[in-house]
Amino acid sequence: MNIALIGYGKMGHMLEQVALQRGHNILCRVDARPAGPDVFPSIAEAADILRRADVAVEFTTPATAPDNIRALWDLGLPVVCGTTGWDTTPLIDHARQTGHPLIWTSNYSLGVNILFALNKRLAELMRPYPQYTPSITETHHIHKLDAPSGTAKTLALQIGTCPIRSVREGEVPGIHTVTWDSPVDTLSLTHSAKSREGFALGAILAAEWLPAHRGFHTMNEVLNL
Repeated sequence: MNIALIGYGKMGHMLEQVALQRGHNILCRVDARPAGPDVFPSIAEAADILRRADVAVEFTTPATAPDNIRALWDLGLPVVCGTTGWDTTPLIDHARQTGHPLIWTSNYSLGVNILFALNKRLAELMRPYPQYTPSITETHHIHKLDAPSGTAKTLALQIGTCPIRSVREGEVPGIHTVTWDSPVDTLSLTHSAKSREGFALGAILAAEWLPAHRGFHTMNEVLNL
């Protein structure tokens, strides 16, 4: 399939690598920063090429993601968005109402989406036991723009009321730990990413799945969780 990459930083390069490994073609790359002659500076300037893509994968910034998604929809493209740190509700609602194809999740990693399923079930099991107090710690690289992470927010939303501690250090791809602590014991779930490749694989799997569907969808549907 022909994939358009919107955002061509470190994550964009990893998405390209995984997509090529899976036999896809990168039809177009868009990034506002100067990144070489084969990268367009805006969606508008790449519009003619973008119309020939099967799907767009958007990893940019919270400030630009909403307008990017709208512009891609205007060109008739399904959108897989991995940008976090912005209010996704209006565009998710719009996708549901209009049928514009969209997948958004706070984390595309297969392991993290399994963690979401485990976390939701664990929260249900712990509700009868108020002696356990939940908390979340998330650690990421110093370049991450949002805190807490979108993944931590999703985990907390599944639990209900839950404090989140955010740590930014080094080049850590991402560590999320959910802890249930009581006076007599502690139970925890942890996902530790080793590289960006896991996130990229999940996003490309979503990109392969989305063109045959309309409206808003989640990774639970892509992965049959």
